[in-house]
Amino acid sequence: MVEIREVKTFRDLKKFVDYPHRIYAGNPYWIPPLRMDELNTLRRDKNPAFEFCKARYWLAYKDGCPAGRIAGIINHRYEEKWGQKYARFGWIDFIDDEEISRALLETVEAWAREQGMTGVHGPLGFCDLDREGMLVEGFEELGTMITIYNYPYYPEHLEKLGYRKDADWVEFLLKTPEKIPETVERVNQLLLKRGRMKIVKAKKARDLRPYARSAFELVNQAYDALYGVVTLSDRQIEAVTKQYFSFINPDYAVAVLDEHDKMAAFGVAIPSLSKALQRGKGRLFPFGFIHLLRALRKNDRLDLYLIAVRPDLQNKGVNALLMTEITRSAMRNGIKTAESNPELEVNAKVQAQWKHYEGRQHKRRRVFLKDLT
Repeated sequence: MVEIREVKTFRDLKKFVDYPHRIYAGNPYWIPPLRMDELNTLRRDKNPAFEFCKARYWLAYKDGCPAGRIAGIINHRYEEKWGQKYARFGWIDFIDDEEISRALLETVEAWAREQGMTGVHGPLGFCDLDREGMLVEGFEELGTMITIYNYPYYPEHLEKLGYRKDADWVEFLLKTPEKIPETVERVNQLLLKRGRMKIVKAKKARDLRPYARSAFELVNQAYDALYGVVTLSDRQIEAVTKQYFSFINPDYAVAVLDEHDKMAAFGVAIPSLSKALQRGKGRLFPFGFIHLLRALRKNDRLDLYLIAVRPDLQNKGVNALLMTEITRSAMRNGIKTAESNPELEVNAKVQAQWKHYEGRQHKRRRVFLKDLT
């Protein structure tokens, strides 16, 4: 017997957050997210996105045992910007049982209809800084801190339930080169010699804080036309700055300013925290923070988190300045490989920069859509 129970209390929410630890226990590719971050994201009193979003969460039980979970989200700013009355599903996990997956998704679909929605798509979060996209290729590749991992049967269940591809992201595993390619070096020197651009490198993480707001304003501009993107609010920018800028490794954070000292580009990479999160099981205490600190100090794998170039400067070599500085730091610190993390398969501008690196496309993830009309 399948039972769907709505998450009503904080105790329920903790069960919702903890459920993946049951289904992925012992899986070498799944990366547990930090429980504290998950709780803060899902709490109405903690997440600024609730200023323009509504959400409900459900847990599935079969014969009294936990068997799945799902979140339903409506982002009103998405509706206004894109003109689509779509609800989102996210935080979806379930055992390999079609009765469970059907019950979970039909629960979200029924809620979406009640709210006047004409479609449901996902997995998506409240905003584009949340994890999004269901894995459809690369099930035997190590995940990252900012991406979703799921079993191969997940997309099979969705397709049987009438969901179809709406958008794909691809990811690349890149090898750190022994030297900066000559063509890239020439473009860099040309931009720097003409005085059009200058590179800002921080010595400590706190040195980057003055650039945080400009960086995320740039992200809002650079990502504006990408799939489903909604502008980050001031409160969201403040929350993300507090959450991430405190532990950024300054070796891998680069700002590029133009001749008027305006932000032209911004890039952040972080030594991979995947193995550290696995060891700490998504907890900071009592010992999880030690694993994270060690990973930040000594690592041979890098995650590229954020690269944004001002729209009027795209395709003009500015991204090469960012990647060159990050690559130099990687070479100096013994980094062997870097994860690109998700980029839309149709985003040729981003993928063009990888032609200078040895690597392979090793993952693909998908947002599915189902029409409710």
